[in-house]
Amino acid sequence: MPFSTQSPASGEQYVLTASLDNARNLSSLLRAVHFQDHATCFATANGLRVTVEDAKCIQANAFIQAEIFQEFHVQEESVMFRINLAVFLDCLTIFGASSLPGTSTALRMCYRGYGHPLMLFLEEGGVVTVCRINTQEPEDLLDFNFCSTNVVNKIILQSDGLREAFSELDMTSEVLQITMSPDKPYFRLSTFGNAGSAHLDYPKDSDLMEAFHCNQTQTNRYKISLLKPSTKALALSCKVSIRTDNRGFLSLQYMIRNEDGQICFVEYYCCPNEEITEAEL
Repeated sequence: MPFSTQSPASGEQYVLTASLDNARNLSSLLRAVHFQDHATCFATANGLRVTVEDAKCIQANAFIQAEIFQEFHVQEESVMFRINLAVFLDCLTIFGASSLPGTSTALRMCYRGYGHPLMLFLEEGGVVTVCRINTQEPEDLLDFNFCSTNVVNKIILQSDGLREAFSELDMTSEVLQITMSPDKPYFRLSTFGNAGSAHLDYPKDSDLMEAFHCNQTQTNRYKISLLKPSTKALALSCKVSIRTDNRGFLSLQYMIRNEDGQICFVEYYCCPNEEITEAEL
């Protein structure tokens, strides 16, 4: 790859430089959180986090660890900027969404800091394209305050099991009800659509269940319109961690293996539907 050996032009000091041999490893993860046009990028020595939010009710984070990149340098403690995610994805796939077998698009990203554009250098088959994407002032991100000490229930499920659920449940329902319990039904997904109620149960000893740590019975409802964007990440993932905290907030963490076999994560946080009363459960 030619970019990894190229140094910045004379006099140019970048606060962020990153290189990938295969740009699809980044674009596929970003597609998994692309349900709004704009995203906030946050880079530290550990890697890159791309955050997308909607209606102050849902937040998605794509994590690309520094080790995934062939080169990753952050000159400051942290680098943060807002960007048009749709434009970013268009640039990453400028040579086409699917390359010919055996070919890939190499990527080098450079960012000089506040007020400067994000520079993308893309190369495929000897052809180099340079893209400049304007960056914006980052907005304050929601803090869901979802910490492990407050987690009440957690299961790890093979993604096939959840994909099956989303295909079988009635998506005309406004809400998805999730029950997690140390006793039966253990893990239940319920919808209440035009065709009536539908329930899908997973026993804790199911072949699809990789881990089951439930401390108390919790039943919460979440707007399906908020959860639907997470199915993009579900389609790419091999495992999903489903956690709820003591407020009923939901964390869906998807483990995704990229084309090179490396592991990345996409996490969705969703607040419970507050319009549902205890009497309705």
